[in-house]
Amino acid sequence: MDDEKLSKKPSYTPQQARLKAEAYCAFQERSQQEVRDRLYGWGMYKDEVEAIIADLITDNFINEERFARSYASGKFTLKGWGRLKIKQGLQYKAVSRPLIALALNSLDEAAYRSKLLEILKKKAGSLTERNPYKRNHQLWRHAQAKGYESDIILEILKDNEL
Repeated sequence: MDDEKLSKKPSYTPQQARLKAEAYCAFQERSQQEVRDRLYGWGMYKDEVEAIIADLITDNFINEERFARSYASGKFTLKGWGRLKIKQGLQYKAVSRPLIALALNSLDEAAYRSKLLEILKKKAGSLTERNPYKRNHQLWRHAQAKGYESDIILEILKDNEL
């Protein structure tokens, strides 16, 4: 019985799907691709999906620029992601290049560098390595995994004793 429930896709009328999609978009900012994927998951067909997406854009439930800015700000503030990782996430969400650039440029440079320094200090506190070269390399790798650019990481490591 449970396997039957899991294998069946819910089937909605276009009006029901639109109402569900409105609620989905009202909960938090969504990209067009996220909504499109959700609609296909609900068993909708291509023509219906595109019509619903168009309606949601017209009614301002979906706004790619607003989504890109919100995504960049949230991932930077809450998760401490750098520009490279944010860019990759936005590309995965099928956001256009100009909007990705706009979102990345909306990040405050001073706050960006301050956040990187904070991340490096926190990581430095947990390292046991004594060799300064190896220690800096570990810190650099950590910051790079968070999506920060190499030149900024090296500049911060050079200017601060960690």
